[in-house]
Amino acid sequence: QVQLVESGGGLVQAGGSLRLSCAASGITFSINAIGWYRQAQGIQRELVAAIRSGGSTYYVDSVKGRFTISRDNAKNTVYLQMNSLKPEDTAVYYCNTGPWVKVRAMYPDFDYWGQGTQVTVSS
Repeated sequence: QVQLVESGGGLVQAGGSLRLSCAASGITFSINAIGWYRQAQGIQRELVAAIRSGGSTYYVDSVKGRFTISRDNAKNTVYLQMNSLKPEDTAVYYCNTGPWVKVRAMYPDFDYWGQGTQVTVSS
C-alpha cells in the first residue's frame, strides 16, 4: 500500500524560499512519475510540477523559473525547491505518484493522498 509523507512547509515572506520533501513507500519508486500538487482554500487541487522516472520535468506556467522538482530514487524521495515565493503560492502542497499520464493531469484524480504540508507566503 502506497504511503506518501510530505514535509518542509512553513511560513515565509514573499521572495523567500522553501524546500518540500515527499517520502514514498509501498511502491517501486524509481519506475513511477511523481507530481507535486497544491490546493488553496476554496480552490480545486491542481498540478504544480511533475517528474518522470527518467528525470524529465514539467512545470505549470505560474511556477516556471521559480520552482524545481527533483528526485532521489535511492531515498524514495522527491523534492520541490521553491524560490521567489509569492503570496499566491499559499496552499497545502501534496505529492502523488503513478503513470505519467495520470501524474501530469492538471486536476489529479488519485484515490489516496497524504496529509500534505502547508505553505504560507506573507506579503
